Amino acid sequence: MQAVRERLAAEERPACRWLGVNRKLLHYRRRRNDEPLRRRLIALAQEHRRYGLPRLLVLLRREGIEDNHKRVGRIYRAAHLQVRKRLRRKVALGRGPVDTPALRPNQRWSLDFVHDRLRSNRQFRVLAVGDDCTRVNLALEADFAFSGERMTRALDAIADLHGYPEVIVLDNGPEMCSLAMLRWAAERHVKLQFITPGKPTQNAFIESFNGRLRDECLNEHDFVSLVDVQLILAAWRAKYNSHRPHGSLGWKTPEEFAATFSTTSSSEILHLSPAALPG
Repeated sequence: MQAVRERLAAEERPACRWLGVNRKLLHYRRRRNDEPLRRRLIALAQEHRRYGLPRLLVLLRREGIEDNHKRVGRIYRAAHLQVRKRLRRKVALGRGPVDTPALRPNQRWSLDFVHDRLRSNRQFRVLAVGDDCTRVNLALEADFAFSGERMTRALDAIADLHGYPEVIVLDNGPEMCSLAMLRWAAERHVKLQFITPGKPTQNAFIESFNGRLRDECLNEHDFVSLVDVQLILAAWRAKYNSHRPHGSLGWKTPEEFAATFSTTSSSEILHLSPAALPG
């Protein structure tokens, strides 16, 4: 309206008639004051920081404020009170690639799941745990489902034989990020290093092992039952650790390479330089 009046030097009445604008609408001024409602919304949002618009609207209704929900939503958005999506709490525990190599046994473990199916087409999962330094496979646990508690029991069983690691590298699956797993790590002073989502190369040791497991074992057998899976995995694991030469270990088997550390006490290994370590 202002542009038409300025360009054509027209009065208000003909300009409104040309544009089809009601003069009452042109001169309308809001009489309702949004400031009290805005202040109350901000106060509620500060008191309940994770409450969104629907929950705040219920609190306003309980206080006797019956304003239209669309008006409340407009004021809510204008005040920028939208709840921001919170980052997952696991970021604070360690996320991203591991910077330093594992130089001694039990310094760092890696774990991941491999999936396959029985002859009946029922899916099962295999929890693979390996030592990043010696490449020894510490466990191949097969089951139809794994909870966080199930994982912690498997890790405790491994630790009974080998001791607890300093760090475990793992992905962001629900079992690995569960409260049971976080509690287990805190109680046993084990650091959990979560890889960046979508970056499996940050857990390269166990990913490489999983490829060998699938190629040399899972794809070579037709499993009838879960017991059949467990027996075949146990036999393949023993062969992998004691008979299969590993290129990155100078063509030694993982157990042969791990035996080179047995002549040096753990306290002496801590003071050795990387160049002085076996392999």
